[in-house]
Amino acid sequence: MHPMHLGLMTSHHAVRTPSAVAVEEGGRTLTYAELDARANRLAALLDGRGVGRGDRVALLVHNRIDVIEVLVATWKLGAIAASLNFRLSSADLQAIIDNAEPAVVVSEVEFAPMLDPFVAAGLIAPPVWLDDPADPYEAQLAAHPAAPPPHLLDVAWSDDAAIIYTSGTTGRPKGATFTHAAMLHHAANVLTEYDVDAATRYLVSIPHNSSVNISFVPVLYAGGTIVFTEVRSFDGADFLDTMNRLATTHTQLVPTMLYRVLEAHRASPVPLPAVRTIGYGSAPIPPERVAEMIETFGPVFVQLYGMTETAAMGTMLRKHEHVDALAGDQAVLASAGQASYGIHVRLVDDDGNDVADGERGEVIFKGSYVMRGYWRDPARTDEVLRDGWMHSGDVGVFRNGYLHIVDRKKDLIIRGGQNLASKEIEEAIYAHPAVLEVAVVGVPEPEWGEEVVAVVVLRSGAAATEEEIRTTCVDGGLARFKIPSRVAFVDDLPRNSIGKIQKGVLREQHARPAGA
Repeated sequence: MHPMHLGLMTSHHAVRTPSAVAVEEGGRTLTYAELDARANRLAALLDGRGVGRGDRVALLVHNRIDVIEVLVATWKLGAIAASLNFRLSSADLQAIIDNAEPAVVVSEVEFAPMLDPFVAAGLIAPPVWLDDPADPYEAQLAAHPAAPPPHLLDVAWSDDAAIIYTSGTTGRPKGATFTHAAMLHHAANVLTEYDVDAATRYLVSIPHNSSVNISFVPVLYAGGTIVFTEVRSFDGADFLDTMNRLATTHTQLVPTMLYRVLEAHRASPVPLPAVRTIGYGSAPIPPERVAEMIETFGPVFVQLYGMTETAAMGTMLRKHEHVDALAGDQAVLASAGQASYGIHVRLVDDDGNDVADGERGEVIFKGSYVMRGYWRDPARTDEVLRDGWMHSGDVGVFRNGYLHIVDRKKDLIIRGGQNLASKEIEEAIYAHPAVLEVAVVGVPEPEWGEEVVAVVVLRSGAAATEEEIRTTCVDGGLARFKIPSRVAFVDDLPRNSIGKIQKGVLREQHARPAGA
């Protein structure tokens, strides 16, 4: 047994900095002493529900302050947290419940219509409701002791701590599983790379189920503050106001959010004096946009490239590298940076052999916080985790030591036998001043195999024609066969829960009807 695990983080700070604020939402705050006592009470409540070491605790709620005490209580018991996306479909929820078999579900009464059928079928126990006036959560907590669970130090850091269900666009969800040790090492990395410390005030800007590995553990590890606000819709001007009003120092955004923040700032410039670090990732951003971000908000940006299975952090483009690139080789801004601490990155061909520098290969990862595997899914684990190397499905190339992502393997467009990278075409289109966002996909076409379709969102009040978009591609130096044959203008692009564009949905939406 190793005595260090995630359940001990709040115990430590409750002694050292008891009055420091651990988490806040609206006008409500919890100090580390309060959070630790509440997590102990909840652990006793869950223990009374039969939750023990290795059992799963599912969390189906909106972003709210209680998320943190549920996670900490779960880890104090040696149980496994399974945080679920509050936008789940019933089919995905069914698949996750079948896979995780949670001992208990913590939820809000809003989700009762989704959960009641599972209770009636005997698949889950009656949930613990955080907001049921007939059985107040606060009264339930108060009925249990604030002392630590008796087996707190029996939890091993090699035990599983969390199952993060991937927000893939096809197939049933997969549960990437992480140990306490993996998440603690990841947290130590974030402290270094993100400049997280006890003074950090981390604004949670994405759904909590995808934040477990990105922000919560590192901030609790450092004794900082986690700040919850509404995330069900995103407005750039509201974001700038929130960051200033709450004096938050850190956050993590996806590119579409950053674009909207830049738009809002153009309309009404707002400085962000408290901000130290803004992380971004999940999709490539054209170098010109990155340069604009730095010029607008300063050298506060860190880019992450990875996947759920690598706790979202495989490679990084650090703050100083953004600044150096602006002063020198701006092509570095289009890269995904270099390997994070403790992670090894290779590019391999279809036979698993390393490719030469400058050649394309599949990106694979190995390291101390790569997932242990998919929960109860050995077949799909073996598909991607080979000899300890996580196969990403992304195609990349190393240039001057920096990893450049060419495309997802499945997003490569094959036209007339040529492999076209949608990312290259997207970057050319972003040069048009009216373009806010673009996604390029290949759809079936009888003569050439696939045709290139560009789906474009224009800036507010801006205009562009299909021909102008094509001309921009030509002016950007794209070969004729890479120019989109069709350009569709839309108000929004389809996204999954963490903001990634769903290109599979776009391919279906923009495929030509049969016989067309």
